[in-house]
Order: sequence, then structure tokens, then C-alpha cells
Amino acid sequence: MTGRARAARSFRRHWQLYVLMIVPIAYFIIFKYVPMTNAVIAFKDYNPVQGIWGSPWVGWKHFEAFVSNPAFWRLLRNTFILAAYVLIASFPIPIILALALNEVRHRFFKRSVQMITYAPYFISTVVIISMTILILSPRIGLLNKGLNMFGIASVDFLGDAEFFRNIYVVTDIWQTTGYSAVIYMAALAGVDQSLYEAARVDGASRIQKIIHVDIPALLPTATIIMILGVGNIMAIGFEKAFLLQNPLNLSQSEIIATYVYKTGLLNADFSLATAIGLFNSVINLILLLIVNAVAKRVTGNGLW
Repeated sequence: MTGRARAARSFRRHWQLYVLMIVPIAYFIIFKYVPMTNAVIAFKDYNPVQGIWGSPWVGWKHFEAFVSNPAFWRLLRNTFILAAYVLIASFPIPIILALALNEVRHRFFKRSVQMITYAPYFISTVVIISMTILILSPRIGLLNKGLNMFGIASVDFLGDAEFFRNIYVVTDIWQTTGYSAVIYMAALAGVDQSLYEAARVDGASRIQKIIHVDIPALLPTATIIMILGVGNIMAIGFEKAFLLQNPLNLSQSEIIATYVYKTGLLNADFSLATAIGLFNSVINLILLLIVNAVAKRVTGNGLW
């Protein structure tokens, strides 16, 4: 049977699945691939009247303008440090939570902890930041009220640039840990029970079981998540950084994403904003390829 005949036979047998695939394929084409063509704006002096394809070509002008900008290295440093801090600090905590919950035998307590840690993920980022601002307020904030009880003067946490990254990371961990732990718990649920039985027969303690059974089972999943995290290291979320930003902490809170927003929307320099975004995406792609190659060589696991 030829390849064309096999394809026709497969289509006749599974045509319902092919029909179901039409919607997601159309979604990716319309909302993902077609917008990629607009990246050409980065190489043009975009004029809304002339349109994308009617605007004149300027080559690498906007990339050179961004790289030569005095703020370039500060933006790059702030973005990389904040993203690396988030990745390093938040990566192990969901694993620890999943391992701990996997050892809990009291079903009600386990489900309660899961619900409590999972719920913040569904809270809007705006609400999270509003709560953070209220808690850290110098006058009415709960944290400063607690410091005042011990005779310590109020601290303007949001007005001090040195606190910005810590606040960002702590709120991110609180919001995403429970959701991220679900992936690891699903991986632990697929572990062969005979491995646990063999560990009990050998007299392994709980810690030894975690080290020799659970962690190796989580390693492939953790590797993939780490690769994806590093691949998005320059694409750190805009909303939280922008909402926590103020003139006093701008030296550390101004990242590439917020700069693109101010350049593209507030200053209406669409070509420069597109060039910066494209530069950011290329850096992410390079990091993804490097980390994937290293992970493949070290652990044998990778995206491809």
C-alpha cells in the first residue's frame, strides 16, 4: 500500500479527529503565525497612513538605536537578573511541595493544602499587586504595623529599589507554586508502585525513598520545565513589573517589557518597540537552544 493510500485510509477511519483539529490549527495560524509577518515593522519606519508594507525600509536602524541607547545595558541587566531570580527561587519550591504532599496520607489535609496553595493562581495579577501594596504600605500596611509593635520604624518597601526584586519574586512564588506543583504531582502519580514496595522491603526510610524513587521520577519533567523556563527568561511578565513600578524603584523595575510598552504605546514608536521585542525573542531562542543542548548532554532529557 502506498503512502497516499495509507493517508486516505487513515482519513476515512479518523475523519472526526481531523475535523476537530481544524479549530486549533486555525487558531494558531490566525493568532500566532499571521501576526509574525508584522515583525517586518522592525525593519521599517512604520507609518499608519502608508501601512506595514507601504512604509519605507530602514534595515537595522531601530536595532542600532536600541543597542546604542544609554538605557540598553540597564534594561538588559534588570530583565536578566529579575528573570533569573524568579527562575532560581521558584523552581525548587513546587517540587518540594509535590514531594511533601505525596507523603501525606490524611486525605482531607492533603486536599485542603492543595486547594489553599492552588487558589492564588486564579487571582488576577492586579488584585495580587493591590493586596501587596496594601500589606506593604508605610502607614497602614500589616507588615509595617507588625514592625512598629517591636519599635521598628516603618519601611517604604515599594519606594526602595533594593526591595523590588524580592517583592516581585515572593508574590510570584505565592501565586504560582500550587499550580506548578500539580504537574509534579501528576508525574509522581505515574510512578510504578512496585518501586515503593521494593524500597519498603529494603528498609528504605521516607527520605531515602524520596531520593532514590521520587526524585528520579521527577527529573524528566523538571528538566523540561527548567528548559522552558530558561527559554522564557527574557520574556518575564509585564503586568506585575509595571504595576509595582514607581519613580522611586525605576532603577531596578524598568525591564525590557515595560520599556517596550512605554516606547510602543505611550510614545507611539511602533517600529522601535517591535525591534526591541524581536531582539528579546531572539535572545530567548538562543538561550532555549543552549540550555536544551546542555540538558540533553547531561541528563539525556530535552525538548527534542
